[in-house]
Amino acid sequence: MFETITASLDKVFKKLRAKGQLSEDNIKEGMREIRMALLEADVNFQVARDFVKHCTDRSVGQEVIRSVTPGQQVVKIVYDELVKLMGPTDTNIPFSQQGPTVLMLCGLQGNGKTTTAGKLALFLRKKGHKPMLVAADVKRPAAIEQLKVLGAELDVPVYSEPAGSPPSICSNAIGHAAKAGCDVVILDTAGRLHIDEDMMAEVEQIAKRVKPQQTYLVCNATTGQDAVNSAKAFNDRLPLDGVILTMLDGDARGGAALSVRAVTGKPIKFVGVGEKLDRLEEFHPDRMANRILGMGDVVSLVEKAQQTFTQQQAVDLQKKLRDNTLNLEDFLAQLRQMKKMGPLKDLLGMIGLGGAADIEVDEKEMPQIEAAILSMTPYERRHPDVIDNLRRRRIAAGSGTDPADVNALLKQFKQMKKMMRQITRGGKHGKKLRLPPMFG
Repeated sequence: MFETITASLDKVFKKLRAKGQLSEDNIKEGMREIRMALLEADVNFQVARDFVKHCTDRSVGQEVIRSVTPGQQVVKIVYDELVKLMGPTDTNIPFSQQGPTVLMLCGLQGNGKTTTAGKLALFLRKKGHKPMLVAADVKRPAAIEQLKVLGAELDVPVYSEPAGSPPSICSNAIGHAAKAGCDVVILDTAGRLHIDEDMMAEVEQIAKRVKPQQTYLVCNATTGQDAVNSAKAFNDRLPLDGVILTMLDGDARGGAALSVRAVTGKPIKFVGVGEKLDRLEEFHPDRMANRILGMGDVVSLVEKAQQTFTQQQAVDLQKKLRDNTLNLEDFLAQLRQMKKMGPLKDLLGMIGLGGAADIEVDEKEMPQIEAAILSMTPYERRHPDVIDNLRRRRIAAGSGTDPADVNALLKQFKQMKKMMRQITRGGKHGKKLRLPPMFG
């Protein structure tokens, strides 16, 4: 995510670092380039202008110009202003002490409200809540059935009615949820255009009737300024409590994430970072600023790892790395665990490598790695050094690959073991991390 703006800002910062001692003129020149980078990333014009002004006012002070590392000082200032622009962090949901907590989702057509409703239900269930989904979209064909399918997949109850107005359906659902022992009700309302007066009036009626604890606008991050404009239109009509950005993983520019808070005054609560139902994350401005600046997001990576790996798995892996006994069975197990954490490109981004030009990742080739390893015998996976030319040809034939590809996998595995040993021993490793030709 944010590849475009990350690459642009990286070029600006490299120029500033190369100058050594900074002057007011070259700082302003760098800030002009940052403004252009923001505008190219589809950031709201007023937001971009104000952002650059704040950064410039802080950067031209004696604190930066006389700094030992002025380039780094400018990066720190941009980071601070990014956090301020997207923040503060507000992921709190005020749960009701009496009766179910009602969360209403609204937004434009096709922005992923129904899928987001399912993701939010799973997120809350993992937090110990018992959610109920409500099919309040009676306009879109198959919308009710889609929500029922999601509910069945998640084992979350879904309330629907064959007929009736959305305000009545939502009101009836709350009473039904209370009887069923559900403590959270998620209303999946119909998608609408913000210029559709009848549809906007309908969602206003729902809000007045059920008085939700929180109302979230669901926006598609890849639509940039369109998402921001729709957020402003909805915010003018509804008491919004926050925004959920969907498809953030597909947003190479970042305009919506950087603009929506400043334009609406409402916090970004959650972000959708993939199609799977467990791909909903709380929004943390400081972590997102790190990603935008190419500094990684180790905290989120650790949280993902904790959800995927058990404590014993982590201890066992650490011991194998320390004793240099990691084999291809372990490697395959780690690949499968990493797949549960999300796309490899995103994981590299979390450690500050995702936008690097020397990292080549092709997710489509990952199944071939698995096929090659599975074509080996258990003994070969545990003792890869025994794999000779004859065995390579057999493994390649069994996995639909080329012997040279198998050889590249084995070579890469040895390099990875060496690198991991250096890391665990506190050594250094090079920056060039390349997957074998078959795999990236």
